[in-house]
Amino acid sequence: MEAYFDNAATTKVFDSVKDIVIKTMTEDYGNTSAKHRKGMEAENYIKEARTAIAKNLKVQEKEIIFTSGGSESNNMALIGAAQAYRRSGKHIISSSIEHASVYNPLGYLQEQGFEITYLPVDGKGHINPKELEQAIRPDTILVSVMYVNNEIGAVEPVEEISRMIKGKNPNTLFHVDAIQAYGKFQIRPKRQGIDLMSVSGHKIHGPKGVGFLYINDKVKIKPLIYGGGQQKGMRAGTENVPGVAGLGAAVKEIYANHQEKMDKLYGLKDYMIGRLQELEGVYINSQPGRESAPQIVSASFEGVRSEVLLHSLEERGIYVSSGSACSSNHPGVSKTLRGIGVRQDLLDATLRFSFGMFNTTQEVDYAVEVLKEVLPVLRRYKRG
Repeated sequence: MEAYFDNAATTKVFDSVKDIVIKTMTEDYGNTSAKHRKGMEAENYIKEARTAIAKNLKVQEKEIIFTSGGSESNNMALIGAAQAYRRSGKHIISSSIEHASVYNPLGYLQEQGFEITYLPVDGKGHINPKELEQAIRPDTILVSVMYVNNEIGAVEPVEEISRMIKGKNPNTLFHVDAIQAYGKFQIRPKRQGIDLMSVSGHKIHGPKGVGFLYINDKVKIKPLIYGGGQQKGMRAGTENVPGVAGLGAAVKEIYANHQEKMDKLYGLKDYMIGRLQELEGVYINSQPGRESAPQIVSASFEGVRSEVLLHSLEERGIYVSSGSACSSNHPGVSKTLRGIGVRQDLLDATLRFSFGMFNTTQEVDYAVEVLKEVLPVLRRYKRG
């Protein structure tokens, strides 16, 4: 049996996504900048995807810029906004548990003379809006806080954060990394007070290499990529028609009967937490039920190194993560786990199980039975 529990890293695409990607690669393969019929056909796929996303978010179509994915969207939002507003101030606020695609651009901006304040989180992974309020200054141009944490599934109080920001300094922009949240929640940037929002296609059963950045039409940002003037000069380069078309199809499908789909994910999450609690020496780092995102369970396994356990599970066809997929390329202690106060001996003994629309409770049962089998053996081996 195979059980793929690494959907927070990437997902298997929906059939509707696969079909439209193949069609735009083999039949409607024109360049959107071309003046002939093939180019117009390709342009229509871009327009259709942009319309679907704008309709879903209740925003204007011109406020959606397609990118190569979440990392580019985060870089474009942070660096683009910082460069555009640097005359107003050089202070930026973020949290201590952001993804590397936020943390590293902020590091770059720090080298460019910007001052970055990182807010701590509590044991559930939440920032304190009151601490945020105190940190905001007249020269604070940007606040960037993730919607859902990619390692433990903590959901930040986005609307409350926005109210705090705008109440203290109406000119401060609010950027939200919604890469693990989009597709899981009904997000309304206008109503929730979000100025900039990053999304990635391959987290919602869409293709890799495509995403988008929502930019409120009142917000100015400097482009990162210059060239042929595509997307109104905001992001040059020939549009990735198959990727964008596939993203549009994924958005339509994930948000069809959305509540039913999310009920399924919450059910799987809680079922996994319940089954893991049957095991000795296992500590759950994610909140149950609706207190955290529906797709992520972080668990620490006493007396076993995460990488050893990950490969033991892999040998039995069970695929999990020892952190976020990106951070696993740069081994080190997770800022998130340390931030929420996970015990020192468990920091390198933690796995992330993450669910998608193709998972079943039978797969959860299989994974737990395998864990019951391998954990005592691995613990004995470590002690020996």
